[in-house]
Amino acid sequence: MPIEIKELIVKITVADQAQSSSPETNRQEEKDVIIAACVEQVLEILSKKQER
Repeated sequence: MPIEIKELIVKITVADQAQSSSPETNRQEEKDVIIAACVEQVLEILSKKQER
């Protein structure tokens, strides 16, 4: 069964941080956090939809 997302809200907080020795690692960690938050919200929306 395909999933149709009619509304997607993305909230991002941007902070200017000092450069660390491995910026690539920080970027990957940030991407992982964003992806985890998106997955959590999609699952929450799906569970609310099933309750109806």
